Amino acid sequence: MMTRIQMMMARSRQETRRLKDDESGVLVAFGVFFVLTMLLLGGIGIDLMRFEYTRSALQGVLDRSVLAAADLDQQNTPETVVRDYFTKSNLDAYLKSVTVDQGLNYREVSATAEFEMNTQFMRMMGVDTLVAPAAGTAAESVDGVEISLVLDMSGSMGSNSKLDNLQDAAKEFVRTMINSSPPGDVAVSIVPYATQVNAGATLAQHFNLTNEHDFSHCVNFDSSDFHSTSISTTASLKRTGPFDPFDNYEHEIESRLALPVCPVRAGSEIMSFSGDVGDLEDYIDEFTADGNTSIDIGVKWGAALLDPAMRPVVNKMIADGDVSNSFTGMPADFNDDTLKVMVVMTDGQNTSQYYLKDGYRDGNTDVWFYEGNYNGNNYRIYSVKSGSYYYYKRAGNWSNSYQGYRDAYWLMGDKYSSRGTQPYGGSAAVRLTFPQLFNQASNDWIEDELYYDIWSSSYADQYWDDYGAYSWVSGSTKNNRLDDICTAAKEAGIIVYTIGFEAPWSGEAVLESCASSDAHFFDVDGLEIADAFVSIASSISKLRLIQ
Repeated sequence: MMTRIQMMMARSRQETRRLKDDESGVLVAFGVFFVLTMLLLGGIGIDLMRFEYTRSALQGVLDRSVLAAADLDQQNTPETVVRDYFTKSNLDAYLKSVTVDQGLNYREVSATAEFEMNTQFMRMMGVDTLVAPAAGTAAESVDGVEISLVLDMSGSMGSNSKLDNLQDAAKEFVRTMINSSPPGDVAVSIVPYATQVNAGATLAQHFNLTNEHDFSHCVNFDSSDFHSTSISTTASLKRTGPFDPFDNYEHEIESRLALPVCPVRAGSEIMSFSGDVGDLEDYIDEFTADGNTSIDIGVKWGAALLDPAMRPVVNKMIADGDVSNSFTGMPADFNDDTLKVMVVMTDGQNTSQYYLKDGYRDGNTDVWFYEGNYNGNNYRIYSVKSGSYYYYKRAGNWSNSYQGYRDAYWLMGDKYSSRGTQPYGGSAAVRLTFPQLFNQASNDWIEDELYYDIWSSSYADQYWDDYGAYSWVSGSTKNNRLDDICTAAKEAGIIVYTIGFEAPWSGEAVLESCASSDAHFFDVDGLEIADAFVSIASSISKLRLIQ
C-alpha cells in the first residue's frame, strides 16, 4: 500500500510529463511579444505624428511669415515681420535665421527654423529626440521701373551753385536707381525745361510736327492737351517758332539765337529711356541755365514718356538704335506690374510763355538778306520793301556821319536810299521767311534796326511785343495747366514726387498740389537737394505698383 508521500511524488512525475508534452506556453510567449511589439509601434507612430504636427505647424508659420515679409507694400522691415509671426505663434525660440535680398523693384526673404522634440517611445530604441526643420523663401517683384526726371533749367538755376548741387544730386539718384536693379529693369528719361521743352530731333522725328522750319523741336500745346498724359504720334503738332522776345541782337543766318523760346543749347534736349549710368551722368553734366519757367510743359512731356501711347515711338527708336532693346514693350500699360515715377523739380514758379502768332509762323517777310564783300569788308545788307522801293541798311563797324545810331549804315546820299525794285546783290539776295528772319535776329532788333526809322513805331511794333508777332500765356494759366496734367498723371497711376528747390511760395504751392501726397513733396535749400533725392530713391525702393 502506497504511502501519502509516494502518492504525491507519483502525481508530480505525471504533471511534469504532461507539461513537457504541452506546447501552449510557446503561444503565450509569442502573444506577449506581439502585444509588446504593437505597443512599441503605436508609440513610434505617436512620436512621428507629434513630430509631423510640430514640423507642419512650424513650416506653416514660416511660409506665412516670409510671404508677408516679401510683400513690397509691407512697411516694416522683413526680419521684423518674420519674427513677429513666430512670436505670436509661441514659436519664436525655434527661428534660426532670416535672410533678405532686396533692390529697387524686388524683395526676396528666406528663413529657417528648427524644433527639437523629445520622444516618448522611440527612446526605447535609442532615439531620444527628433529634429523638425522648416525652411522657405518668398519673393515679390515689380516687372520694371520707369522714371521721368523733370528738371528746371531756367535762368535762376544759374545762381548760388544751384545747378551744380542739382547735377550732383541727380547723378547720385541715377546711380542708385539703376545699380540697385538688374540690367534693363529701370528706364530713366530726363526732361529739362525752361521757357519750353526741347524734344530734340531724335525724339521729335517720330511725331507729326509742322514743317515750317527745322530750327527747333518744341511743341506748342493748348490747354486741352494738359488733360491727358499722352501726346499723339499722328495728330498735327504745332512746332514752336524760333524767336527771341527777350534780348536785342542780330546773328548771321547760319547762327542760332542766344535765348530762343525753344532752347537749342547743349543739354536742353530730352533724354529718353536710358539705363546707362555713364550716359546719363554725361548728359546731366551738360546742363546750363537760361530762360523762363514752364513747369507745366515739363510735366506734360514727363508724363507722356510714361504713357503706353509712347510705346510705338520707343519701338521705332529701338529699331533705329537710339534706345536699348532691353526696353522693348515700354512704356508698360498703366495696369501692368510696372512702377511709374515722375520727379518734378523747380527753383521758381510758372512764368510767361511766348508764342508766334499764326501770321508770323511761316511765309515770306519783306526783308531781303545779302552777305557779300564791299571794298574788302564783309558785311550784311537787309532790304526792307516799301511799295516798289527797297531800303538798305548795313550792320557793322563802318564809320559814318551817323554816329548816333547803334550800327553804322551804308549811305547813298541819304540815310536810306531807294534802289528801284531789286535788292542790293540782285539774285544773290535772299528773301527771308519768318522762321529765317526770327532765327537770325531778336524781335527787338528787327523792330529797332529794320523798321522803326523807316516806318512809324506802330508799324514797327508788329515785329515785337504782344502788339504784333507774338503773344503769351500767363503764369496763372500755366498753373492751371500744371494742375490738370498732374491730376491726369496721378489718376493714371503715376507716382509724383516734387522738389521745391529754394522756390518762392507760389512755386511751392503748385508743387505741393502736384505731388501724390504731402509726403511726396520736398522743400529744400542748398545741399539739402541731395537729401531729397536720396529720400525719393529710398521711397521708390519700398514701393510696389498701386494702380
